[in-house]
Parts: sequence; C-alpha cells; structure tokens
Amino acid sequence: MKYLINARLILADKILENASLVIEQGKISAINPEIAPDIRPIDCENRYVMPGMIDLHADALEKEIEPRPNVHFPLAFAIAQVDKRNAAAGVTTPYHSLSFANKELGLRNNKMAADIVRAIHDFNGKGLVDNRVHTRYEITDPTALPVLKQLLDEDSVHLLSIMDHTPGQGQFKDMRAFQDYLSKSYHKTEVETQAIIDEKLGQAEAAQVRVKELIAYAHGKNVHVASHDDDCPEKVAEILDLGVHISEFPINLETAKVAYDSGMTTIMGAPNILRGKSQSGSMKAQDGIEHNVVSCLCSDYAPASLLTALFLLEQREVLSLPEAVKLVSMNPAKAVGLNDRGEIAVGKRADLLCIDFVDDYPQVRQTWVNGRLVYQAGYAHGE
Repeated sequence: MKYLINARLILADKILENASLVIEQGKISAINPEIAPDIRPIDCENRYVMPGMIDLHADALEKEIEPRPNVHFPLAFAIAQVDKRNAAAGVTTPYHSLSFANKELGLRNNKMAADIVRAIHDFNGKGLVDNRVHTRYEITDPTALPVLKQLLDEDSVHLLSIMDHTPGQGQFKDMRAFQDYLSKSYHKTEVETQAIIDEKLGQAEAAQVRVKELIAYAHGKNVHVASHDDDCPEKVAEILDLGVHISEFPINLETAKVAYDSGMTTIMGAPNILRGKSQSGSMKAQDGIEHNVVSCLCSDYAPASLLTALFLLEQREVLSLPEAVKLVSMNPAKAVGLNDRGEIAVGKRADLLCIDFVDDYPQVRQTWVNGRLVYQAGYAHGE
C-alpha cells in the first residue's frame, strides 16, 4: 500500500486541493480516505498529481535506433533508452509509431520495422512503462500488407494507421516540398527522390484495395485504426466508410471540424503547441483546440513536449488544467479502448505523475506505473 498526501489532484473535472489517495495492488483504491497513523505517507508537498500520459503517436524510438543516417544502435539498447525517456517525460503508455514504407526511408522498411515491433513486444514487462506498438502503413507499398497481417496475428500491434504520402496531396501538396523533405531528412539525391515519387504515384491506383483489406483484418483482431494527414472533408468521409475512427494531424481546420463533428477522435502534435506552428505548414494545433476540434495531443517526435504543452494551454487561458490533461489521458484512453486508465479515479490503474516546476517549466518529479515508482527526480530549487 502507498499513501500520497498533500497533493493537488487533477481529476477529470476539477482540481482537488490538499488531497490524498491510496494505491493498492497497482490501482487507486481510495481518494481522501481515513488512514491509520502507522502508514508512512508520501508527501507531495502541494504539487500537482495527474494521470500518467497516454501517447498514441510517438516517433522518438526511430531516432533512438538511428541517431544519424545509417548509424544503428542495438534494438534492445535503444528501446531501453526510450523507455527511460518516456518515464522521465511522464508518458506511462507510449504507442511507438513505426512506418512500413518498403526501402525508401532508413528504418522505414518492412524487415527492419517488423524487427523493431517484435523487439518492443519482447521488451514489454521488463522496462518502466507500458510500451505499445502503433504500426503505420504507407498505402503505396504493396509489400507491407502480408508483413502487417503477420504482426497482427502475433498480437504485436496495438494501433494501426493508414498513411498516404503520395506527393501532390495530404501533407505534401507541393511536390517540391516532398523532394526537400526526402533530401533533408534522409539525404536522398534528386535522382533518388524522383524515383521514390514515380514509384509512389505508380502504386497509388491499387492502394485502396489493400487498405480495405488491412483495415478489415485489423478490426478482426480488435485493433483500432487511424488515418493520417487528412486534407479535405471528402477524405474524412472515405475513411469513415472504411470504419476508421481516429484522424491524426488533420491538415486544416475545415477537415478537423468535419472529422470531430463526425465523432472521430482527432489528434494533433504537442510540439506544434510549443513552437506555435506545424513543421509542414499545416494547421496550428492551438487553433484547432480553440475551435474545439481536437480530442488528443501526442508527442509526435518529442516526448517531453506533452507535459509542457498542457501547462502552456492553461497559462494561455485556452483550457483549464483538467481540460488540458484530458487531451493526454482520458481522451486517448477512450479512443483505443483502454478502460483501465486515463484518470484519477477509484479502481483505475495507478499510473500517476507528481509535477515539479523548474524555471517555469513543468517537470516530472515522480512517475508511478501500475502503482510502482519507476522514476524520481530531485530538483534542488536553489537549495
């Protein structure tokens, strides 16, 4: 049994001041209980305590494995490092996003991506947080379909998304922008980028048949499916017809509104909140939140950005703190059917964070996962 006292508990609809809670067998068993005096408490010293964050789209593992082009670390080593990074960032349930896009983009080839998925599956239970897998299918790659079906059969996939990076639409409406992206991010020559573009355009025609097959297969395994970079209401209608209920990074406000109003979960990136803009010129995440068309925030490529984004939204008076916290806890939990976590409530998993502040930025002081203390930091505050 663990007993937290003097906490500012961020509940789903309010902040409970000078509060306490009890953790037993990995779950929250009581809030503000009567406790026997012989139990030694954990004093939160009037700090915020919030639910552990659920990150549905986390790309950071790719950079941990390949910190420089063609420089690879062993998979078990890299996964352990990003596991620690997530514990320190307060992400207690990360969905590591891995792209299946044949041989075009470094780690984003089918064999390497499948090896990483299986390595995450093997690692889970040994680390600090609840590591999960989000596989991303590039629809112009016909060779990934059997690979992803096999991984689904192995129960190694927890979320599937459908990506369409065909140049001329979506994230890359400007063909030149796509070429620049490949050149800068993956050091491709102009000849190589043109070959990639030609192949993508050539494969696009048969893509919808593969997409329908894969979505149906995922649903048969009770795996939720997301779309990626939806750029118009018509595309939202198409993916809804296919049974997709999550829209990641809608390109513009009109598309986000249609998706949200249609009952889809909409996801935007927390780095967008910190930077005040999208890296690809798409919609500002804060604009979407102010127009009430964003359901969740994800870390995208920066785990530490999630916590800071929440408090920035509160400081900018865009949302109350409980409302902001829902974007990374209750809402993503509901989106993927994680009914055992996502809020501070009796009976829920004790995935909890105690928050400190250093130079006005929130930092995780303590992280509990399933009731176990997995991370602790001792900030000095000038002492």
